[in-house]
Amino acid sequence: VQLQASGGGSVHAGGSLRLSCAASGFTLEYYVIGWFRQVPGKEREGVSYIRNNDKVTWLAPSVKGRFTISRDSATKTVYLQMNNLKAEDTAVYYCAASYGSGWDAEYMDYWGQGTQVTVSS
Repeated sequence: VQLQASGGGSVHAGGSLRLSCAASGFTLEYYVIGWFRQVPGKEREGVSYIRNNDKVTWLAPSVKGRFTISRDSATKTVYLQMNNLKAEDTAVYYCAASYGSGWDAEYMDYWGQGTQVTVSS
């Protein structure tokens, strides 16, 4: 089982990035997959997820209207399109998967490696 995250980088405020999370070794449709982010000294916070059985999506209020989550079932990849980035979006972003419909950083089944997003103002 593996989640491979990619797509982080450095941009100026107002810019865009797209994160990718490629899943392998499990059946995507049975899982919730999405993104958390963390800055030093703070708890990991949920950013967005997609429930693959019914395609329901969720976005944190702080990113709603700027971020979009989507998936490509053929490649088992989940994307996080991040537009109009702000300095406060700077963090290490982690993709994660949970069997069923739960979404809590303490109970995720699988984690990808983090990818750094840095937004300069």
